Amino acid sequence: MATFTYIGKDEAGKSVTKTIQADDRFAVYEIARQNGHTVETIETTKRFSFNGLVNVEAINIAISRVKDDELVMMTRNLGSMLEAGLPLSRALSVVERQSKNPRLQNITKTLVADINKGEAFYTALQKYPKTFSDLYVAMVQAGEESGGMATALGTLSTQMQRSSSLKKKIKGAMIYPAIVVTVLVIIGILMMIYVMPSITDTFKSLEVELPGTTQALMTISDFMVANTVLVIVGLIAAVVGFMYSLRTKYGKIASSWVIPKLPVIGTMAKETNAARTARTLSSLLSAGVDVIRSLEITEEVVQNYFYKQIIAEARTRVEKGEPLSELFIERDDLYPVLVGEMISVGEETGNISNMLEELAVFYEGEVEQKTKDLSTIIEPVLMVVIGGTVGFFALAMIAPIYSITDSMG
Repeated sequence: MATFTYIGKDEAGKSVTKTIQADDRFAVYEIARQNGHTVETIETTKRFSFNGLVNVEAINIAISRVKDDELVMMTRNLGSMLEAGLPLSRALSVVERQSKNPRLQNITKTLVADINKGEAFYTALQKYPKTFSDLYVAMVQAGEESGGMATALGTLSTQMQRSSSLKKKIKGAMIYPAIVVTVLVIIGILMMIYVMPSITDTFKSLEVELPGTTQALMTISDFMVANTVLVIVGLIAAVVGFMYSLRTKYGKIASSWVIPKLPVIGTMAKETNAARTARTLSSLLSAGVDVIRSLEITEEVVQNYFYKQIIAEARTRVEKGEPLSELFIERDDLYPVLVGEMISVGEETGNISNMLEELAVFYEGEVEQKTKDLSTIIEPVLMVVIGGTVGFFALAMIAPIYSITDSMG
């Protein structure tokens, strides 16, 4: 058993502080309830330990991060508890006790303290921009101001869950080819360093004229054997440099231009951005956020540089009084034609949020189906690539044998 000190209030509303022995924090709440007390904070009596010398809790908070699934679960549970009539601070306390994530526990504990001081929920969330996006804060703000917090959180959790699911499916479709290509490169390097030298020594000793492909492989192999460390370090540096360049401004612009133009993947990228745009706008508009602010947040949500430009221009045009659908219809090179047409219908009927919701569902389904198809297409393509690579090596090694045979003849 451990020693706990809790601060709360008794039935008369007076503040009480009590130190008790209990198995865990849940037992403390039960004892306090039996005593007729409500608990505001609980602290564990500190003992001498390694934790006293090193703040393990602070380290755990610093190194942990809130995953998408954890945030979705927190949002859904909050909405359900508010719908059931629990006060916001009590609902957040329940989330704190349920969570196993140190960072999320610390955040919810701070949120409870801020709310108890009279601070608005959305302003408390703004203190954690790495955990709660602009979309999250805007949806909560709209829910607070309209009195429909539970509904806003329910809509937000649905939006986040579908967005996370779509992201996972796309990543899942890319993992298999990435692993195969990585293994192929590693095997190729090992062959050039350890296998090729023994074969090339035989060819060199015979002093015969070799085909160009064989000579090229021998030259590469000799270089890699003589500079093995340099080759490995250079390869790692190239991969790290490429990944870093994608995070720079010009790298993002280049990747944003290339990806939509790729066969198969380009179509998926366009439909993914269409689904993300429609889903975000639909969620914000249905929560009561104005169009201009919704477009500002959507601009932050989409990742592609050129899609950001389109949404920024759409916001400028809407501020001038032009229809939202106009630019989406014009930019059918990036947004599918259906997007602009559906938005136009929504504007005419005054039901734009529902039209955007239908668009999001449609394109999310299309991307999901295409990821399944992509997995089917990738396998034979990879087999052709692997077969072609193995065939090239084989021919490069077999061709000299014919040359040697002819010279001997």
